[in-house]
Amino acid sequence: MITRVDPGPRMSRAVVHNGTVYTSGQVADDTSAGVTGQTQQVLAKIDAILARAGIDKSHVVLASVWLADIASYDAMNAVWDAWIAPRCAPARATVEARLAGAEYLVEIAVVAAIPTEMLV
Repeated sequence: MITRVDPGPRMSRAVVHNGTVYTSGQVADDTSAGVTGQTQQVLAKIDAILARAGIDKSHVVLASVWLADIASYDAMNAVWDAWIAPRCAPARATVEARLAGAEYLVEIAVVAAIPTEMLV
């Protein structure tokens, strides 16, 4: 079964299939915030998406992080390091990229595993 979370005409906020949650890239709503604030907003969105699937950030197995400016790597990591569950760091790639709009400083997508005992 495939479950689409908040499907739209172009993409879904997330897709759940075979015990795996795939989020689309999440960006900040308040783009007036710096990279620290935008990263906090993005991770809060990811928390909410995972909660809808009945799991939390400790189940994230892969993260892709795109930064508009790699010079903000340390600022983003300060927020990331405070957010990630202890001993549950996922595989992660972080790259500099031109994002969909100049107002976006960070975009993050994750893949998370739903434990088999939670699967129907």
